[in-house]
Amino acid sequence: MDPERLRTLLHAVSDGEVTPEAAAAELAAGPLGADGSGFRDLGYARVDTHRGIRTGDPEVVFGAGKTAAETVGIVDALRRASDEARPTMVTRADGAMVAALRARWPDAWVSSSADAGAGGRPATVVVGEPPEPRGLVAVVAAGTSDAHVAEEAAMTAAAAGAGVEIVRDVGVAGLHRVLAARPVLDRADCLVVVAGMEGALPSVIGGLVGTPLVAVPTSVGYGASFGGLAALLGMLTSCAPGIAVCNIDNGFGAGLFAARVARRA
Repeated sequence: MDPERLRTLLHAVSDGEVTPEAAAAELAAGPLGADGSGFRDLGYARVDTHRGIRTGDPEVVFGAGKTAAETVGIVDALRRASDEARPTMVTRADGAMVAALRARWPDAWVSSSADAGAGGRPATVVVGEPPEPRGLVAVVAAGTSDAHVAEEAAMTAAAAGAGVEIVRDVGVAGLHRVLAARPVLDRADCLVVVAGMEGALPSVIGGLVGTPLVAVPTSVGYGASFGGLAALLGMLTSCAPGIAVCNIDNGFGAGLFAARVARRA
């Protein structure tokens, strides 16, 4: 159940179209869980069935550290709780997890990083149709090596109800590429800028436009980049104002933040 469905249900009770008892039963079976606690206990996980009403965001499962069977079970519980009206995301899914999710939901949307197979980068999976988009998020990737983090941000923003455009491979090694993307940067309601190495791209873009910007450092780079720490520190000490910074490789957090901004806009 999401906030819109909750409002519709309450209006129906107010208009006499639904009895209070029927509404209470639907609430108990939906966002509050069968025991009225707001979660569903699967034994290995307590699945939050109340997030949709609290935040309006998609349901999300962090795949790393879970088995494929556990992940499918959690996603299934979330889909049942929302009557499959809202998308469910799985982040950091490995090859076995992707295969299990595709077997259960053949129409699932899987990031291209899954093509590398079980030994490749973690993938993002979205089960269910995204909502009608509101606002625009532009996701800007400094290099092709940063694309997997940018894709996670873009899929998250779309699942959270924002329109999305992706600008690829516009790192500071060729500033003319950034300038060519200026029209997209100007019309977006929020920007997600993804960069590794020294993490300079958010500073450059932050000095070009007044659009709200969330920067994402990636773990891409040579030894002195320290797995993304250099990019993180560079973004935190940016001389361009108005920049928020997410954790290293956290495309999900940036995409959700940007979608919330875009939805409000």
